[in-house]
Amino acid sequence: MDSASHPVAGTHYRCTFQEMGQWFRDAAACRDYIRRLRWPDGFVCPHCGAKGEPWAMSDQLLRCRCCHARTSHTAGTVFERSRKPLRTWFMAIWFVTSQKNGVSALGLQRVLGLGSYKTAWTWLHKLHRAMVRPRRDCLGGVVEIDETDVGGREKDKWRREVDSKAIVAVAGEESRKGIGRIRLRRVADGSAANLLPFVQSVVAPRATVHTDGWKGYAGLEAAGYPHQVSVISTSRKPGHEVMPRVHKVASLLKRWLLGTHQGAI
Repeated sequence: MDSASHPVAGTHYRCTFQEMGQWFRDAAACRDYIRRLRWPDGFVCPHCGAKGEPWAMSDQLLRCRCCHARTSHTAGTVFERSRKPLRTWFMAIWFVTSQKNGVSALGLQRVLGLGSYKTAWTWLHKLHRAMVRPRRDCLGGVVEIDETDVGGREKDKWRREVDSKAIVAVAGEESRKGIGRIRLRRVADGSAANLLPFVQSVVAPRATVHTDGWKGYAGLEAAGYPHQVSVISTSRKPGHEVMPRVHKVASLLKRWLLGTHQGAI
C-alpha cells in the first residue's frame, strides 16, 4: 500500500495536520481506514462469522454474501450513530491526541467549528473514555514510582501532608525511548497503606521498583519487588534527573490540568 494515502496504525502516528488532511480527505477514506483496523485479515460478518468480501451498499453499509445481514463500519465505536462527518471526528482525534497542554471542550468547539458546546463536550468525553485500555497490563522491567500533589497552594504543609490538595501516585516504566507505559491514581495520603496497594496493582511481580527514600515504600522488598532507592536529599543531582520519568509525567499532568481546566482544580 502507498503510505501517502494509506496510513498504517501505530506507524504513522506523529503526523501533521496537513498529512491528516491528505490521508483522510473524505468520508470514504475514513471508512476504509476503520475497515482495515476492524478486519485486518479481511471482512468477517459479525452476525454469522462468514469470511469474504461483502457487498458495498449505496447507504455505505456492508452486506454479508452469506446471511445478507448489513453491518456498519462504525458499529460499536465512538462514531456509532453520529450525524457529524467521519472526517470531522478524525480531525478531533488528531487534535485531542496531539496537544500537550490538553484540550478543553470550548477549544475543540472552536477548532472544529462545531455549533454546539454540548456536542464538543460529549465528543471530548467519548474520546477520553476510548483512550483508556480496558485491560491494562501491569508495568514491567524497571518502574519509577513517586507522588505529586494537585490543587491550590497550602501554607505550612509538607508535600506529603495536605488538606485541600489531592495526592496522585505516578508510575513510569523505563524504556529505550525514555518513558514507556504510565499509571496514575489518586491516593488518600503518602502512607505505605496506600502506596503499596498502588504498586501491587500496577507493577508486575518481580519488576524492579525505583523510588526515592520515602518510608512509605519500605515494604516493597517484603512484597517481592526488587527495590532501588535514590535518596534525593543527599544526591548531587536534582530529582528530575535522578527520576526523570515520573517527574516528566507529573509535569505533563499539571500542564494538562492547567490547559484544560484553567487552574480551576
